[in-house]
Amino acid sequence: MDINTEVHNAFEVIKNGGIILYPTDTVWGIGCDATNAEAVAKIYALKQREESKSMIVLMNGEKMMYNVFKDIPEVAWQIWDISEKPTTLILDNPRNVAPNIIAEDKTLGVRIVKEPFCFKLLERMKKPLVSTSANISGQPTPIAFKDINPEILKSVDYVVNLYHEKIAGKPSTIIKLSNDSQVKVIRK
Repeated sequence: MDINTEVHNAFEVIKNGGIILYPTDTVWGIGCDATNAEAVAKIYALKQREESKSMIVLMNGEKMMYNVFKDIPEVAWQIWDISEKPTTLILDNPRNVAPNIIAEDKTLGVRIVKEPFCFKLLERMKKPLVSTSANISGQPTPIAFKDINPEILKSVDYVVNLYHEKIAGKPSTIIKLSNDSQVKVIRK
């Protein structure tokens, strides 16, 4: 299947408020436009997850990052530069995203992706993309497309037709960085 066709199809669904099932740089993800609160709410409902458990977003670079975070600690860029595996950073005071994706402590987890499908989709969207593992809350994270719960396959608006054979890597490392320079590793 052609990556550009899949990017186009996924983009059409997302811009109309839909949710997609897609391959990320780690595990299969459920995603939508991170600025669309109704679409974000659909994902919480699908995952049977309380809205107090926030989800992360994917971005494709500096421009998008500064649109969401006014202040980005210098160490964030350093961590991303030296990380050998996908790393999610939780940063303070996001803006220009759906309120229901921001955690109660006014933070948002974000990962900059280079994976071609996600990167190209983000280029088309010009907005951050929600990324949450493709499972019902409390169930194991599927590492391959074939392990995804049929309930999820049925409930999303579009399933990206790429990499269905690929076995996923581990979920990303998660590090919380606050503007007062506190650093806390949440998931290795």
